[in-house]
Amino acid sequence: MPDTPVSPPAHEEPMEEVVRIARDLIRFDTTNWGGGRSRGEREAAEYVGAYLEGLGVEPEYYEPIERRTNVTARIPGRNPDKPALVVHGHLDVVPAVAEDWTVDPFAGEIRDGMLWGRGAVDMKNMDAMVLTSVADILRSGDQPERDLVLTFFADEENGGVEGSALVVENHPEWFAGATEAISEVGGYSIALGDRRAYLLQVGEKALIWIRLRARARGGHGSRFHPANAVTRLAEAVARLGTTAWPVELTTTTRALLDGITALDGAAGDPDTVADRTGPAAGFLKSSWRTTTNPTGLTAGYKHNVIPDEAEALIDVRVLPGTEDAALEEIKAIVGPDVAVEVVVRDVGLETPFRGPLVEAMVGALGAHDPGVPVLPYLLSGGTDNKALSRLGITGYGFAPLRLPADFDFTGMFHGADERVPLDALVFGRRVLTDLLRTY
Repeated sequence: MPDTPVSPPAHEEPMEEVVRIARDLIRFDTTNWGGGRSRGEREAAEYVGAYLEGLGVEPEYYEPIERRTNVTARIPGRNPDKPALVVHGHLDVVPAVAEDWTVDPFAGEIRDGMLWGRGAVDMKNMDAMVLTSVADILRSGDQPERDLVLTFFADEENGGVEGSALVVENHPEWFAGATEAISEVGGYSIALGDRRAYLLQVGEKALIWIRLRARARGGHGSRFHPANAVTRLAEAVARLGTTAWPVELTTTTRALLDGITALDGAAGDPDTVADRTGPAAGFLKSSWRTTTNPTGLTAGYKHNVIPDEAEALIDVRVLPGTEDAALEEIKAIVGPDVAVEVVVRDVGLETPFRGPLVEAMVGALGAHDPGVPVLPYLLSGGTDNKALSRLGITGYGFAPLRLPADFDFTGMFHGADERVPLDALVFGRRVLTDLLRTY
């Protein structure tokens, strides 16, 4: 795949700028395999920097590891006495297996009123909305109300260990004077029967990536060999992967459930209530319980050799504040013959659904979709808001999208045929422009 955007055909129809920028960004293959293996992040960051330069804004780059490029710019506000607002995104994406897709995942194809490609929802859509919203403000000769710190990180899809974590550690001055931030996975609409509501992300689960390792004496594949590392690991993975973790509600998830039942008038247990949100149910059910999903297995090197070691990768997401207890429970589940190694661990976040920024985000949505309620929710995944929290910056998820009722938006994250409606991008640009101009 090319690492630079493909030039459009001469006969291509004109398109909204936010769609064009999102398409261009998708055409940079910025695949992040983890473990330091990535591509294309420098080229995408330079594209963002060049766009900002075209607006008269001077970008700054930081590349702590070769080709893992982060880019930032500060937009002066009308009121420098107000705390700055960080508006951030990431430019990397998870891998895409082309054979599983209907389209080339890095072609940025427009089809059926949608933009298709890896990053269309996670999160080159918001990157494009942020850039074009700032462009709308600056081209009009106006300024945002307060300083905006635009930052586009590398390595978010690997927990930010080679991206936002290093930026925060080595360049905290980028965020001087900032107290709040907005980023991805919030402000999108869900369907409640024939009604619509928006979910505003005010927290996210803690991240713990672990490795399970089983060791036992190897030998010939034909032998009677009960102490088999692969068998020990497989049993532990099966136990952990099928564990039914209990529902544990937080302030945010209780408020969400109360909001849904108030809107549709139907009670029920949390999972039953979530089912009434249609395609969003999978995200919501994950937000009130620990999840332990096996994501990788490694063992052996030849059919007739029993290996002496086997490993598995487990993606663990837990509610804020329950990290230590969850790890102890995981060790008990996998048993004494399997070691548990923490590879990456990062904090969970939860913020009250109130305050001037929350009111501004709710108001911006209401101005463009009047009368539609906005509910708080806890993200089952994670964002670079975790790294910014180390600087005392409170983060929210606000990438506003008005979506069709039957559109499985949350199912697009890290899935095949990722796509976003073009009119949702245009809607998001308008909402963000209003927010950034006035808050």
